[in-house]
Order: sequence, then structure tokens, then C-alpha cells
Amino acid sequence: MGMLGRVLVFLSLLLGVAPAQAAPPLVLAAASLQESLDEAARAWAATGHEKPVLSFAASSALARQIETGAPADLFISADEPWMDAVAAQGLIRPGTRVSFLANSLVLVAPVASRVHLAIRPGFPLARALAGGRLAMADPDAVPAGKYGKAALTSLGVWPSVENDIARAENVRAALALVERGAAPLGIVYATDARASKAVRVVGVFPAASHPPITYPVAVLKASTSPDAEAFRRFLTGARGKAIFARYGFTTR
Repeated sequence: MGMLGRVLVFLSLLLGVAPAQAAPPLVLAAASLQESLDEAARAWAATGHEKPVLSFAASSALARQIETGAPADLFISADEPWMDAVAAQGLIRPGTRVSFLANSLVLVAPVASRVHLAIRPGFPLARALAGGRLAMADPDAVPAGKYGKAALTSLGVWPSVENDIARAENVRAALALVERGAAPLGIVYATDARASKAVRVVGVFPAASHPPITYPVAVLKASTSPDAEAFRRFLTGARGKAIFARYGFTTR
């Protein structure tokens, strides 16, 4: 701290006024990152920084919040198109966007379910639902749902189940439907299935059946936190990536 800083701190203490503290970064992040990003934020705070404030939702909902002026510092999307949409409006800081994580897509069932399916072209998903619904994040907007629809379309199965979709607001809401037994099957990320003790993985969708599942992060142009860029570098660096890897993400 320089001489001027020491003088300001001394005067603030003399006057009984605490020196102003910079606000921690506000991070808008895809719902699938909940446990992993929370651990990363705790690890960052353990290095002497203020713990970032984390807000989780579907990437589509977060992008719309940013577009309407949400006062956030970082955005982590579960797909590239929603980051593209924010970037196209000039809302991210140039040079800060990087895709640093990847994931895979799985079909899950309640842990006690006896359903067995081999995921391949034309597999009998509709029959396995047995009159129930397939839980998915909204396939028209939310990344996990869009990936799921792409996979089912590629495998020639979508027409047989498109009228039996239980649309959820995000991937964790879709997971919850399966956990509660409200849906016999659901499509989520592999990391979501790993985070739950109430579901089991029925099968993994071939990577070629859907676009690559990647997570870009960027500092928002409206950011006012002096720690935003440093936290971004922490997340995309070796320590941050090691944390995400422990939760099942592939790092890039």
C-alpha cells in the first residue's frame, strides 16, 4: 500500500468510517456448474479474495438477463450460441472469452428403475417411457435441451417422443423430475448424473450425435469488479480446471 493509501486508511479509522470494500464478482453461470463452481469460488476466496457471488440458471435465461442490463461481471454459458448472442451485442469484454470445459450427454432413470436401453439409431425410447414423459431442459432454448433434441434427431428417435417431453427450465430441473420419479427417463449432462445419488445412467449419447458440449466464459463489458478478470484467469488456469475435472468435466 502506498503512502496515500495509508493516509486514507488512517483518516477513515480516525473518523470512524470503514474504508470502502470493492464488491466481489457476480458470476452468471449455467445450472450444470453448481457444485463445481461453488468449490472453485471457495478456493478463490481461500487465497484472500472476496468470495464471488454465484447465480445459476439456464444459459438462455442468463443471456437474456445480460441483454436487458443485468449488473454482472462474468458469464459462463453451457453452449457457444448463447455466448455468441451476448457477444454480438457488444456485451463482453474483448479478449476475455475462452472455452475451457466440455461435457457429455446421458440418459438417466431413477436409481431403482430396471430400464435398460442401448443408445443407438432407432432405439426404442418411446416404448421405454411406457406412457410417461421424457424430462429435458427446454429443447427450444436451453443448451442441454437443444443438445438432447439434436442427439435424438440424429438417432432418428425425436419424432417418436417429441409429444412426450416434460420441458424443464434448466438441466437441474430436468434432473429433479427424474430424481422424484415424476419422469421415468431424462436427458442431462454426465456431470449432473454424477452429482445425484437418486439417478443412474442408462446410456451415454454418442458424441457425434450432437454438437460439442463446451462452456465458454467471458468478462462482461459492464463489469465493475476489479477481481473479475483475475477470477476468470483462476477458473481457466490449472487450479480451476483441476476442480472442474474432479466433478467430471473435461478441461480444454
